[in-house]
Amino acid sequence: MLAASMVLAASANAATPPTSEVNTTGLAVTDDTVNVGILHSVTGTMALSEEGSVQAEILAIEQINEMGGVLGRQIEYIQEDGASDWPTFADRSSKLLRRDNVAAVFGCWTSASRKAVLPIFEQYNGMLYYPTFYEGLEESPNVIYTGQEATQQILAGLNWIAEEKDAETFYLLGSDYIWPRTSNKIARKHIEDVLGLEVVGEDYFPLGHTQFNSSINRIRLKKPDVVFASVVGGSNVAFYKQLESAGIDLVDGDMSLLTISVTEDEILGIGGRNIEGAYAAMKYFQSLDNPNNESFVKAFKERWGEDSVIGDVTQAAYLGPWLWKAAVEKAGSFDVDKVREASPGIELETAPEGYVRIHENHHLWSKTRVGEAQRDGQYKVVFETQELMEPDPFPEGYQ
Repeated sequence: MLAASMVLAASANAATPPTSEVNTTGLAVTDDTVNVGILHSVTGTMALSEEGSVQAEILAIEQINEMGGVLGRQIEYIQEDGASDWPTFADRSSKLLRRDNVAAVFGCWTSASRKAVLPIFEQYNGMLYYPTFYEGLEESPNVIYTGQEATQQILAGLNWIAEEKDAETFYLLGSDYIWPRTSNKIARKHIEDVLGLEVVGEDYFPLGHTQFNSSINRIRLKKPDVVFASVVGGSNVAFYKQLESAGIDLVDGDMSLLTISVTEDEILGIGGRNIEGAYAAMKYFQSLDNPNNESFVKAFKERWGEDSVIGDVTQAAYLGPWLWKAAVEKAGSFDVDKVREASPGIELETAPEGYVRIHENHHLWSKTRVGEAQRDGQYKVVFETQELMEPDPFPEGYQ
């Protein structure tokens, strides 16, 4: 069973330490239980993307409880809905930290939601495990970033497709908020200043936008070698269906598409035939062929149904509770300051993606991969870095 394979060197103590020793800061910890928070959008345009994160975090918590919990205590979770609305995320995070006194929160998806809750976590000294690939340019002592930052995803992906497709021109697309705009700023700088290539267009759309035909017409007119896409949430369904309806062939056509936002979770709504041939730069795909992932996929489908799928952010969300458990047990305490101090160097040799380790900057060492979307809704891995990429959230020249 996967839970058994996730046992770390710092495993649960045989004897449960007294609460007075492992909780000195008033967290919701008893002799038998510890409360944590789950904070994602289960309603609104981002629900399509975030549902998998909720499922993964619940699965991890259930497996940890089956192993005996954390420091001999069963994990109980309080779930809140961010409702695809950044002020709501802020309000719910305040409730989890101030009223519920949770020991950790696993949550957020968009950078806008993370930015909305960050001041609250720093003010009230909470610990957030954030699972989404993001633009970088941030390093908070109150966040463990389990997704990739820009150098591990954007730059590596652009380097690969520029060489693989002998690309010279790029068209940038994104949803209209901080992550796509900052990601495209980084991408443009890399394309123009490092690769010496050309950006021929750049468009942004409100969250939930569903009419992309005018932008698709501009793409057809400009004829870029690569469309670089960071459209998020439910908007992806409309975008890729309209792209396919416009006759843009991503399999055999002259144009390639590289996305940094479409995982298997989104393809479930998009439909494989509408995105077949597109490339995605991620660190995880459900199709990864290793024993860890085989066990994880089996357990996930047993818990959430055979038709469920697992994308990059879903897997990164699954890592959160395990990394927190390891840090708590290394620290011998639920206190946030002690957990934070214990976190750098924590590793999971049995992570579904293969292996991860927490860097001093609270990001993860991980591999970068490129997958090609298949008609069945899965990605075929076509590129993988040989070594783990060191996280660098503040790359020189991109700030």
